[in-house]
Amino acid sequence: MADNTPRSPASDTSIASDGYAGDPAVRAEWDNRYADRQQLWSGRPNGALVAEVASLTPGRVLDVGCGEGADAVWLAGRGWDVTALEVSGVALERAAGHARDAGVTVRWVHAALTEAALPSASFDLVSAQYPALLRTPDAAAERALLAAVAPGGVLLLVHHAGMDTPQADHGEFDPADYVWPSMVAALFDDDWKVEVDEQRPRTAPDGGAGAHHTDDVVLRARRLR
Repeated sequence: MADNTPRSPASDTSIASDGYAGDPAVRAEWDNRYADRQQLWSGRPNGALVAEVASLTPGRVLDVGCGEGADAVWLAGRGWDVTALEVSGVALERAAGHARDAGVTVRWVHAALTEAALPSASFDLVSAQYPALLRTPDAAAERALLAAVAPGGVLLLVHHAGMDTPQADHGEFDPADYVWPSMVAALFDDDWKVEVDEQRPRTAPDGGAGAHHTDDVVLRARRLR
């Protein structure tokens, strides 16, 4: 049985790959993608996250799909108690190194969102920045995002505009395989208040994968109870 216990802070230990909870094929796909480049992303926090978090009081935050850790390290440096989730062990090792270099503590969880042993309704902020969440008939990923948010907390979901529709340059990528902000919004009931639901120009990084995208879809909602 897989060990689903969240990993220790980066200041205490490195990330072990044998505790992964999720589909091994998904882990291998993302490990290979990260291994192909010394650095996949820009190394800077996502602009929409920086903008939307400015008005929030630091508390417990879940960073879904943390990649190489730029958002997690940035949040921890601003007083947030950070749990960061990622399927790629290669990415987590890099993220843990960045956290050590920055002198901050982050809880690293090597798991898919739907398989992670996360405390329910316990995060003041759940941040998912351009996540690659696989769609399932039971909307497992969408429901996991909502379930993690504490009463009074905020869900912040950001994605590249236009990615949810087929494009000629997408190659083998099929948008129908993935979760998009509109699918999460469709699950909101009276317990949720949508604070932001818009498309806006992206604060694009100078480098890293995805830098060519110019617009974001930003969904921010608060759980009322």
